[in-house]
Amino acid sequence: MVVAGLVFAALAGALHVYIFFLESLRWTAPRTRATFGTSAEEAAATKELAFNQGFYNLFLAIVTAAGIVGALVGATAVGSALVFAGTGSMLLAALVLLLSSPDKARAAITQGTLPLVAVVLLALGLIL
Repeated sequence: MVVAGLVFAALAGALHVYIFFLESLRWTAPRTRATFGTSAEEAAATKELAFNQGFYNLFLAIVTAAGIVGALVGATAVGSALVFAGTGSMLLAALVLLLSSPDKARAAITQGTLPLVAVVLLALGLIL
């Protein structure tokens, strides 16, 4: 189960790298605006905020990736702690989105499902 948890953590990290790409590098592009439901004016007004938020997503992915590497090279405690920190933060951010903006439930579920599965599988794998 640990390996399965790490696979889901890697998928969650990859999704957050993609979110970084959208928010930090493509925020004003028409397809990105359609994805996030923003107008050209809203995207222009929030470009700096999205840029910063995108980097949060990238850093969560980096922490998760470092944890995966750590776990794979035998530093199980440190690697698992980093994976839990990265994916747990992703999961909690999705929960905040869901609770603060119920109209964005689909995005919150998309953002939170992979980290949730990673956390559950990794925890079970380490306990069992």
